[in-house]
Parts: sequence; structure tokens; C-alpha cells
Amino acid sequence: MVVRIFARRLKTLEPATEIPPDDALPHHYRRITPHLFTPAELDRLLAATSALSPTFRVRTWHTFIGLLAVSGLRTSEACGLDRTDVDLAGGLLTVRETKFGKSRQVPVHASTVTALRRYARERDLQRPAPSTAAFLVSTRGTRLDSRNLPRTFVQLLSAAGITAGEGNRGPRLHDRRHTFATTTLLQWYRDGADVQAKLPLLTTYLGHADPKSTYWYLSGSPELLSLAAARLEHSFGGWL
Repeated sequence: MVVRIFARRLKTLEPATEIPPDDALPHHYRRITPHLFTPAELDRLLAATSALSPTFRVRTWHTFIGLLAVSGLRTSEACGLDRTDVDLAGGLLTVRETKFGKSRQVPVHASTVTALRRYARERDLQRPAPSTAAFLVSTRGTRLDSRNLPRTFVQLLSAAGITAGEGNRGPRLHDRRHTFATTTLLQWYRDGADVQAKLPLLTTYLGHADPKSTYWYLSGSPELLSLAAARLEHSFGGWL
């Protein structure tokens, strides 16, 4: 499939290029188009957590969604963080043995450290004798269970007035990760950065097994596709 897409592009420059037929190899997997949250939607989503109860649940969900938004962590990775994995002094998260059995370190901004420190302080007041090593905990003092989170997330989406639009599936927690990756790529293009050279950095930061998974985000946003096409056209001197 990847070769076919490349060949279609190359054929505009080299008419003799052969495009592999669609049935050359079986291919049944199709990625679901993600919902890319706008900054305004994220603000409404965070504000919607204030309706949860008790108060500590509000703080946990506010911190949880905010962390996903600024770090690109998988939902299971955020739930799996232990207290010892969150280095507030160094501004570093250690994600251990997650998808593909990989571990990585994720640096975070000083503002994120401030929010995490505030949460940790309130958590320790609520649970001075913790029964789990988890950093993010439920109102019962247990580790957040990623399998039980979608129900609350759907409630927050409804309260925030966030919908997927006709014919699309509803937004998922995992779409925060897609939004983070897309926003990062957009900013690089706007800054005139060498995206090709910087892409391996994003691949490593997100914990992807290979750059192919990160390249897919280029197709997730019309604005990204437009910027990438404009960059390509400029590199060919306007031939495309």
C-alpha cells in the first residue's frame, strides 16, 4: 500500500512508473480516523471535570486529561505510572515496559511539573497511607483502570458539547495522543523546521516501534497534508 501511494506520486514525474494493482497483496487493516481536539475543545473538556464528584475525582481527571494532552502518553501508560516514575525535580517521566515491551523517558514542561506536583500534594492528603504505588489514583485509592475510563470520558464529552460529527465514531481518550502528535508536526511545519530530520525524535518520544507509525499522523489532518504538499512542491520547484 505504501509503495502504491509513492508510485502514484512518482508517476506524475516519471510517466513510465508502474503502479502495483490494488489486489497485488491482501490488505485488510484500516486505521480509524482520529478526532483531533481543538484547543477550545480541550479547555471545555477540562472544565467539564468540575462536575464530577467527589472533589478528589475532579482533580484526578483534570490532571489525567491534561497529562495526556501535553505528553502524548497512551492511556495505559499514564495509568501505569508509579510515583517513583515521576521525577518532579528533573521534569522526567519514566514509562516502563509498555507496548512492544519498550521503556522510555519522557521529559515534560515546567508547567506540567507544577500541575503534577499540585496533584501529588492533594493525593497524599487524601491518602496518607497509600495502598498502591500508582501516581494517579481513584477515589478508592487504587490505580486507575484504563478499561473503566471510557464511560466517564463519554460523560465529559457530552458535558463539554464535543461530538464527532455525522457519520463518524465518537472521540476516544486515545485521540488525545493523535492530537499531540499532529499538533507537534503542525508546529514544526509552521516554524519551517526540517520535519523529516525531526520525525525520529517524535517517534522516540511517543514510543513507536518504527517511524512508519509516526508517518501515519501526516494523513490525519487536512492542514498537515496541505503543509506537507506545499513543502514537497517547493522542493521540486513548483513542478507538482
